[in-house]
Amino acid sequence: MHKHDFTGKNSNFPLISRMIAPCVRHYCPDIRIMSLLTILEFPDPRLRKKAARVKSVDDALRETLDDMVETMYDAEGIGLAATQVDVHKRMLVIDITEDNSNPQIFINPEITVLDPEPLGHEEGCLSVPGYYELVSRPRKVKINALNGNGEAFEQEAEGILAVCIQHEVDHLDGKLFVDYISALKRQRIKSKLEKEHRQHKTAASA
Repeated sequence: MHKHDFTGKNSNFPLISRMIAPCVRHYCPDIRIMSLLTILEFPDPRLRKKAARVKSVDDALRETLDDMVETMYDAEGIGLAATQVDVHKRMLVIDITEDNSNPQIFINPEITVLDPEPLGHEEGCLSVPGYYELVSRPRKVKINALNGNGEAFEQEAEGILAVCIQHEVDHLDGKLFVDYISALKRQRIKSKLEKEHRQHKTAASA
């Protein structure tokens, strides 16, 4: 998800300016230069691939998670699923703070709805840049997952955090927020993004 999602009329969050996150490893003791990963954009078919469960949490996986956090911050996002960076493992990162001070790691997340009352919110997505649509999701959920150290934990989330987690878990199942809107709107967005992709490709090869 994108930080813009919380600056609209349905949001209680103030306008958030661009912030650059420090290059600091979150789980491994040695400092390294983190990599910015390429974010896949709709309608890339790789976004429709269902992610596999993580079997073990090791240093290589933690490095990927750190790169995901850095990529999320660089793109001014508040959530990023591994599927979006062409890593088809069930893990995601989230930070809904204004100052990028609380990155959260969710590995093999499982959601239980605690309050099915729908919360409507204008959602955007780093994989569908520039487009925002109203989506309704359960307002309170429980998440069971592993953290970056491979330890199991349980967390309740409501409001914006619940929306963000559900949005990112959808990615792990090959689903995007545009799947919640009409086929006509989805096709219009697809056509416009395909046109932009062709233009960028032409400009890059010129």
